[in-house]
Amino acid sequence: MHAHTNHLVHETSPYLLQHAHNPVDWHPWSPEALEKARREDKPILVSIGYAACHWCHVMERESFEDPAVAALMNEHFVNIKIDREERPDLDHIYMDAVQAMTGSGGWPLNVFLTPEGKPFYGGTYFPPRRAFNRSSWTETLTGIYQAFAERREEIEAQAGNMIAHLEQANQFGRSNRTEAPVRMEEVAANLLRTADKEWGGFGRAPKFPQTFVIRFLLRYGRRNDKEGLEAEALQQALLSLDRMIEGGIYDQIGGGFARYATDTEWLIPHFEKMLYDNALLLAVISEAAQLTGNGRYQEVIHETMGFVKRELLSPEGGFYAALDADSEGEEGRYYVWNKKEVEETLGEKAALFCEYYDITEQGNWEEKNILRVQEPDLAAFARLRGIDAAGLKQTLQEGRERLLAAREKRIRPLLDDKIILGWNALMNTACCRAFRATGREEYRHLAIRNMEFLLKAFRDAEEGRLLHTWKKGKAKYPAFLDDYAFLIESLLQLQEITADTRWLKEAAQLTDHVWEHFGDEEGPLFYYTPDYQTDIILRKKEIYDGAVPSGNSVMATNLYRLGIYYDALPWRDRAEKMVESLSGVVGRHAGSFANWAGLLQEWAGGTQEIVVIGPEKEIYEKILYEYVPHGLMLYSPVENQEFALTKGKKPSEKTNIYLCKNFACREPVEQVNQLMMLINNA
Repeated sequence: MHAHTNHLVHETSPYLLQHAHNPVDWHPWSPEALEKARREDKPILVSIGYAACHWCHVMERESFEDPAVAALMNEHFVNIKIDREERPDLDHIYMDAVQAMTGSGGWPLNVFLTPEGKPFYGGTYFPPRRAFNRSSWTETLTGIYQAFAERREEIEAQAGNMIAHLEQANQFGRSNRTEAPVRMEEVAANLLRTADKEWGGFGRAPKFPQTFVIRFLLRYGRRNDKEGLEAEALQQALLSLDRMIEGGIYDQIGGGFARYATDTEWLIPHFEKMLYDNALLLAVISEAAQLTGNGRYQEVIHETMGFVKRELLSPEGGFYAALDADSEGEEGRYYVWNKKEVEETLGEKAALFCEYYDITEQGNWEEKNILRVQEPDLAAFARLRGIDAAGLKQTLQEGRERLLAAREKRIRPLLDDKIILGWNALMNTACCRAFRATGREEYRHLAIRNMEFLLKAFRDAEEGRLLHTWKKGKAKYPAFLDDYAFLIESLLQLQEITADTRWLKEAAQLTDHVWEHFGDEEGPLFYYTPDYQTDIILRKKEIYDGAVPSGNSVMATNLYRLGIYYDALPWRDRAEKMVESLSGVVGRHAGSFANWAGLLQEWAGGTQEIVVIGPEKEIYEKILYEYVPHGLMLYSPVENQEFALTKGKKPSEKTNIYLCKNFACREPVEQVNQLMMLINNA
């Protein structure tokens, strides 16, 4: 074996020079390299990338800098490195070939050619170990040189066909691969089996909001407004939100949602209002608002945020846990009305108000009235009665305000004023989502103030660990997996809406803590309690997504996303193993694992990694208002070496928007609408 020599040292391209000291015997694309392949009768590996390409660097570090991998490459292949900015012609040919073979393309682009230079196999990023449903790089190399040795004729035929195809399809378009593999269809179909097609929601009474199911269907159906399973999914998601918003489970006067409905029609709530339900509903309604542009969703966001600020916000910036269902010893007493009270409060405007909100003499619940909307189309309601729609809207608005003022004089339900870390984190995420759906600056301020409070108030002074609950200046009990998981999730959201990476760094530190203290030697899932919490007889693992998502499902998503930001393979690996350990049940019992299903859904369609580099922060801000459900974002005014996603990306004179997905980046664009075209046409 001759010692390898890397032939890139005399190149001028920064990208090729980045690889000049790999143990791989790289050649630039040159007659000498092609001649060598013919002479030694070896397949050629062409690897194409560019200097600002994130996953190119990843693959270099993981594979091309590994002496054992390099030895395999040097022995069986002639290895050629190409800078696509220097040789776009070669890039186009081999990109078309890989798109034809695999249905997707991007950089790094790795293509295998016969000694005559005809492509027969390829792909983008290959991990060092089998992961993300991708074979490892070593497996790929081994498979190819063996096939080349043993089934040469087959490979030559394949390469011949590919060249014929490329010649014929010189303008090879984008593959129209469906967004998600069969598994997602199976999940959607399973979820829709229990759907109530008339009243929305899932299953029979009592009915719970099931926000993760709604979110899954919303995202599954967002691509298609015509027919089939996707249309049905979207319709059911929106129907469920609409029926809840029209029903008694939603407080028509004060905003906010009760915990669940005891009937099919969402009329009769269990009147308790929980912080976490409102947080989760706000988050999914914010997505629906961004997706549909429906103004009613925006109003409900403002009304519900109004309720949270009015009744659940502590002076320090924390959110209280819940409001009781009972007041004066009666369930719902605070919230229900008889017709006479409404007439006394509203005077001559009462009749119209009562008609709209289903308020009658006999009442719709125990001789009293729970307000609900039976004709949500305001314009149609107004038309039928020969009145002006804008006037009607005004009348209803004033009526609600006057009833709210009257209601405030009643004896209030008890407030549970402890502040729980995990639930606050869910609410923090909701504030971030509400900001993105409405652009209302106060929601962003609220999220920042709340996070600053949480990180200060919930820290154990001696240990620096987080605690679970806080009241009157004192925090106690070691925080649980849910607390950490939800907090990390909210930090990731907060980083996006503020473009302040200190939140991202905080998320990474907390993740290290979870990894170290909640992990299990035997498997990828996390315990609910940390190893330093000694007052329990055994440590349990929670995996179901119930009223709140399971800490494990949220943690899997956090690890996956942080793994992209920091390019941390162990984190991404573990996320994958966590999901794999449950993937069978997630498919079959999606209703109980709907947040897990959301992560599978993201993997199926790929994560849109959006990086904005340059001085114009307002471009980044604009993207925040776009609906990109499986997206993550990072902004930096200048090239930033700290995060894998920004490394090597420089601003030009203008601000550049990069879109990366599945370990490959697209050419940067400068306008938000160009970015959205890239995302929506993929």
